[in-house]
Amino acid sequence: MERLETSAAANRHGSALAATWRRAWRLPLVVLHILAGVLEALWLRARYPQSHPAMAMAKQRWYLRLLSVLGVRLCVTGAPAGGATLLISNHVSWLDIPVIGALRPCDMLSKAEVAEWPVIGWLARNVGTLFIRRGNGEVSRKVEEIRERLADGRSVLVFPEGTTTDGRAVRRFFPQLLAAADPAPVQPVALRYRDHNGDFDPALAFIGNDEFHHHLWRLLGRPRVIVDLTFGAPLPAEDDPKRLSERAREWIGGELDAGR
Repeated sequence: MERLETSAAANRHGSALAATWRRAWRLPLVVLHILAGVLEALWLRARYPQSHPAMAMAKQRWYLRLLSVLGVRLCVTGAPAGGATLLISNHVSWLDIPVIGALRPCDMLSKAEVAEWPVIGWLARNVGTLFIRRGNGEVSRKVEEIRERLADGRSVLVFPEGTTTDGRAVRRFFPQLLAAADPAPVQPVALRYRDHNGDFDPALAFIGNDEFHHHLWRLLGRPRVIVDLTFGAPLPAEDDPKRLSERAREWIGGELDAGR
């Protein structure tokens, strides 16, 4: 028994040491990557409008490099739709944005608090992110802004749950934002996080009072993160946003259940 306890303690010590080493080399790379993103954003903004394809492709490349540094591996089923599309997804973490953005160039609708994050907030504001403040009567204005982006040929990602979850199930969707879809199609996206053993991993959720730097620190110590990402068939826009949101939520929930 004592030998087993000693072995378990040694394994824990080895895992902690490995996590420390991963943080030691990953953290400087993340910092450099963010600073490089700032410089690239400044260079692009001086030459192109936010709607220019060069901006979208630069964001996609930045997301892909970030996922590589963080040890995130994507397992993708289906494919992003072509043309201007309103993407809707379940919401687990801030990491959802680079995960989806790495595969489909799009603008994001994010909570207003992200705009105040140091450096990251500046980057988000300067690459076309839309921000919404809860309970502030902004929904109708955001619907119009999303509709304008779609009409301009740009895709937009929204999280209709309105908050993050642990990823086990899908909360009720708020359908108001889906009114922006007409006449663009809506593509549902289901994502699930797994650990390096391939098991469902609720620890990747960014929920409650979690703070970005604490969550990032935990993420930097992980050997690998696996994300199952499934793109559904585009749903045609409907006059009734509630019915459209119910169809999308049902599909996403079914994909999460099937992946258990």
